Amino acid sequence: MNLLSKFTSDPLFTKIIRSSGSLLSNNTIALGLSVIQGIMATRLLGPAGFGLIGVVMAFASTVNSIFSFRMSELVVRYGGEYLNKDDKQNASALLKLASYTEAFVSLIAFLIVLVTATFAEMYLAKTSDVAWMFIVYAIGLLANFNTETATGILQITDKIKWQGTINLIQAIFTTLIIAGAFFFNGNITIVLIAYLVGKSIMGLGLFITAQIQLIKKLGGNYFQTPISNLKSIKEIIRFAFSSNISATIIKVFRESEMIWVGLFLDTTAVGYYRVAYTITHFLAIPADPLIATTFPEINRLAVEKAWGKLKSFLRKVTAFSFAYNILLGIALIVFGKFIISIYSGDEYLNAYPALVALTIGLVFNYILFWNRPLLLALGLPQFPIYVTLIVGLIKLALSFVLVANYGIVAAGALLSFYYIASVGIMVIRGIVEIKKKEENGVTLSDSEGSLR
Repeated sequence: MNLLSKFTSDPLFTKIIRSSGSLLSNNTIALGLSVIQGIMATRLLGPAGFGLIGVVMAFASTVNSIFSFRMSELVVRYGGEYLNKDDKQNASALLKLASYTEAFVSLIAFLIVLVTATFAEMYLAKTSDVAWMFIVYAIGLLANFNTETATGILQITDKIKWQGTINLIQAIFTTLIIAGAFFFNGNITIVLIAYLVGKSIMGLGLFITAQIQLIKKLGGNYFQTPISNLKSIKEIIRFAFSSNISATIIKVFRESEMIWVGLFLDTTAVGYYRVAYTITHFLAIPADPLIATTFPEINRLAVEKAWGKLKSFLRKVTAFSFAYNILLGIALIVFGKFIISIYSGDEYLNAYPALVALTIGLVFNYILFWNRPLLLALGLPQFPIYVTLIVGLIKLALSFVLVANYGIVAAGALLSFYYIASVGIMVIRGIVEIKKKEENGVTLSDSEGSLR
């Protein structure tokens, strides 16, 4: 059997590729529209204005993540298990709990942004009379009151491809509004509204689509199931809080780069860094569909204790992601200056060193994208917390010294360090755990019990 046959003859791998391909096709078109958005926005706003928009968006997102319980992971971990067992009562109660919790958290996040907008204006944006921008964009948090839960529902019902469709719709509307601003001498307010409209369409679209799938799967009265009927409630709450802490750490140390660069430097530097960050994160376009479709399968194989199949599955998805990520990474480094010129103009070429630094870490991260989902499926939700916290604190401590002195290239290098160190450690831990379970015949429930 040749190498290609080993992949194509595996029904689980081919299922993942088909599902990912469906999601990728819409995301690829949305990516093209995102590129067009970026081309127009960078030229319309200039580095300082583009950076200011980045700070505004990052602040609302970071505040939301601090309180977020990453409900998609909880829904996949437990909702997927309940549906596999055809336990509709527990599935209904779990999804009701997740929906209520996420809606409450979204409201709290919006109120926090409302109260702290002046602080963000003074210390992050460092621009007068822009506090209102933080408040207006935070309205999107209310529109995304159920996004995480809805994403998890689409994953466990094998309808994640609809996420790509909704993403495409929001990209179309966002692009049209930004195009109007670009061609008719619009301003930063119109661009901000464009991103808010896109965010709102995404959140509400996912919610409606997920509810349709739940009614088909659980019946129209599923939401009447009392939350008190939910079994293993303590275990689920512990998992949710672990996910919340982990999400907060990841957001603070990995996904709030615009805020840190704004704090250490200024909005012009944020504008350069945002261009590098945006271009390198195009690597996520093929990776996100794989992440969305593999987590439920990893969790299912762990629940079934099919350790041999799980190892084989991880080897294949890693080989597949390695092949395309290496090629994309080399292309970004070799043609980076040309891509920046096309995307945002020669005015942003100062972003290139940061682009190179970011590419290295992101390629490593997306090759081994399954690192954290594997640990969650193995009943080790706390281990990623320790790893990301320790590595993140090291990154942050170095940022105070390096970013202020060496600018955005240091910010990019430190983020790459964070990816390589944290992902590498979590991958090793996951592989070791699988080997232990395979050798000792330890069940998933035994592993979870050891955490209590």
